[in-house]
Amino acid sequence: MSDLPSAVLFSCTMNSVRSPMAEAIMKFLHGHRVFVDSVGVRPGQIDGFVIAVMDEIGIDISRHNSKTFDDLEDDYFDLVITLSPEAQHRAIELTRVMACEIEFWNTMDPSLIESDNREVRLQAYRDVRDQLMTRIKDRFPVSTSSDT
Repeated sequence: MSDLPSAVLFSCTMNSVRSPMAEAIMKFLHGHRVFVDSVGVRPGQIDGFVIAVMDEIGIDISRHNSKTFDDLEDDYFDLVITLSPEAQHRAIELTRVMACEIEFWNTMDPSLIESDNREVRLQAYRDVRDQLMTRIKDRFPVSTSSDT
């Protein structure tokens, strides 16, 4: 499909859970057809549960380096997709210096689940991963050879 943007930025609060998942899924589905990056409002570190649930679907993000809006090397994006209210506010500020579209996909932060049960916590991360996968596939359909 030719309606893919050339550059997409996913953002959340700390670039440790939601936005790294979205970045990795988008890269997995669309490869090098789209430049994809992710950032957070504040600095963070990749969450171990994220690494585990992404590995379950064959995506390795263990080497993800979390970064903030201030760390961005490229300042041109066609689309910024925000996954938390804080990121939405920061992205709106960004549009003062960059012409881009913003979409707000309010996405639950699974790290807020308080449970001593590892499986309960993992399931919350899987739910977010699967929600992001569906949302990305719907918003950026994957072309097949029969589409050409």
